[in-house]
Amino acid sequence: MLTLYFLNSSRAIRIAWLLEELGLEYELVGADRAPNGQAPPGLKSQIPVPLGKSPTIKDDLVVVTESGAIIEYLCDKTSSPLIPTDPQQRANVRQWLHAAEGTFMLHASAILYARWNIAEEAKGTMVDMEERMSKNVVNDMNWLEGELKAQKARGCVWIVGDKMSAADIQMQFSIEFMLERKLGNKGHGEGRWPQVEAWLQRTKEVESYQRAVKRTGYTLSGNFKQ
Repeated sequence: MLTLYFLNSSRAIRIAWLLEELGLEYELVGADRAPNGQAPPGLKSQIPVPLGKSPTIKDDLVVVTESGAIIEYLCDKTSSPLIPTDPQQRANVRQWLHAAEGTFMLHASAILYARWNIAEEAKGTMVDMEERMSKNVVNDMNWLEGELKAQKARGCVWIVGDKMSAADIQMQFSIEFMLERKLGNKGHGEGRWPQVEAWLQRTKEVESYQRAVKRTGYTLSGNFKQ
C-alpha cells in the first residue's frame, strides 16, 4: 500500500491530486498545521525522511520526498501520459516541474522569509524591499501568462500540449500560494494575468483535484510556516 504523508496548507496537495488522477489507492497520514504555522511534531516524527517534510510517499520499500521527484516517480511507475513520451513535450513538462520550485517559489519565498524574519527596527524598509524583490515574481508570472496565451492561440488550455499534464499539477500550488499570499503581486490586482487566473480556476474544477481536496480537507487559509 502506498502511503502519503500530508501536511495541510502545503505542497502535498499536488501529490494527493496526482494520486486521485492516477486512480491509485493510498493511505493518508495527515495533519493540519500547528498554531505556529509549522508541521506538528506528531506528523514530522512519522515521515520517514531526515527532514520530516511533506509531501513524502512510501511505496512498499521505496521512499520518495520532494513533490517534483514524487510526480516523476509515480508517472514513470504507471507510464502515465501526464508526462508525455514526445521528447519536446516531455522536456517542456519537466521544465515546469522544476520551475515551479526553482523559479516561482524561490522568488516568492524570498519575500515570505523577509516578512517573517525582518528585524523590528527595519520593518519600515519592508515596503520598499518587497517592491524591489517583486520584480522577479512579476517576470515569472509574465512568463507563465505568455505561455498560456500562446497555448490559447493554439486552441489549448493547459500549460503543455492539449491535455492536462504533470506541469499543471506541479505549478498549481505555486501560483495559488503566490496569489493568495500576495507574494510579489501587491498592487497589481486582479486582471493583471488573465490567462493565469483562468487556468488556475480551471485546475480547481478538475474532478480529481476536487476529490483530493475533499479527502484531505485541504485549505490554503490560515497561518503558514515552512
